[in-house]
Amino acid sequence: MGVADDFRRFRGKYIIGTDLMASIGGRYRRITRRLNRDFWDSESEHDHSRYVGSYGRDTAAKGVSDLDVAFRLPGDLYYKYDAYQSNGQSALLQAVKNSLLTTFQSSKIGGDGQVVVLTFDDGIQFEILPVFNNKAGTWTYPDSNGGGSWKTCNPQAEIAAVSVRNAAVNGNLKALCRMMRIWRDHNSVPMSGALIDALAYQFLENWEHRAESFLYHDYMARDFLKFINDQDKDKAYWRMPGSGSYVYRKGPFGYHAGVDHKYAVLACGLQGEENGPARRAHWRTVFGNTFPV
Repeated sequence: MGVADDFRRFRGKYIIGTDLMASIGGRYRRITRRLNRDFWDSESEHDHSRYVGSYGRDTAAKGVSDLDVAFRLPGDLYYKYDAYQSNGQSALLQAVKNSLLTTFQSSKIGGDGQVVVLTFDDGIQFEILPVFNNKAGTWTYPDSNGGGSWKTCNPQAEIAAVSVRNAAVNGNLKALCRMMRIWRDHNSVPMSGALIDALAYQFLENWEHRAESFLYHDYMARDFLKFINDQDKDKAYWRMPGSGSYVYRKGPFGYHAGVDHKYAVLACGLQGEENGPARRAHWRTVFGNTFPV
C-alpha cells in the first residue's frame, strides 16, 4: 500500500466511531427534550438546540469527550434575569441546571461560570450554553464570573466558515483538523481544538496542494507542522474564522511541532511500498498508534 492508502486507513481510525456518535446523539436529544419541556413547553428533541465547538464544526476526532451544545431560550427570560439586582446570570445558569437535574439525577452536573456541565459515568461531558438570539445573528450568553455580565458569541458563523472552506479544499480542512487533534493528544500539546481549526483554516488558504486527495495528506501534515512551528512564539491569540473571536494560546506548542516536522520530512522522503514500514514508523512517531501499521 502507498501513501494514499496509508492516510485513507488513518482516516478510518481518527474519525469518531458510529457507536460513540449514536451515544452522543441520544444524550443530545434527551438534553434538548428536557430543556424544551421546561423552557418552551415542547417535547421536541431538536428545536432550539445546536452542537457548537469542535463537534459543531465537524472537526472533532476519535477520543472526543467534551461536547458543546448551545440551547436558545425565550427572549423574555433575558429581561427577567437581566433585571436581577445581583448576578442574574448565575440565577439563569442555576435554572438550566435545575431543569437538567430532573432527568439526569445520577449524572454529575456542575458549571464553570458560563455553561452548565453535565458529565456522564463514561466520562463524556456536555457543556450546555444557554443563549438568546440577537438581530445581528449572534447570541448573547450569561457569564456569572465577576458579579455577572452578558457576552456575545457567533459560533454559527464559525461553522459556516469552516464548511465553506472545507468544500473549497476537497474536504482537506476537516481532515487536517482531525489529524492534528490526534497529534496533539499523542504528544500532550497545549493547544485547544479551536486553535487547531483556526490555524488549519489559515494554512489551507494558500497551501499549493489544498485541493488534492489523500495522496498529498502526508505533505499536508508535514507542511502544517512547519506552519505551526513558524508561528510567532510571543503571539497570545489568533482569530476564529467566521466570528473573529479570540482564541488564546494555552502554552508553548512550537517545540512539539518542530520536532515532529523533522519526522514528517523523513516520512515524506520514503516513497514506494518497499519503504512502507519505515515510513509508517515515522508517522507513528508523529501520530501515535492511531496511525496504521
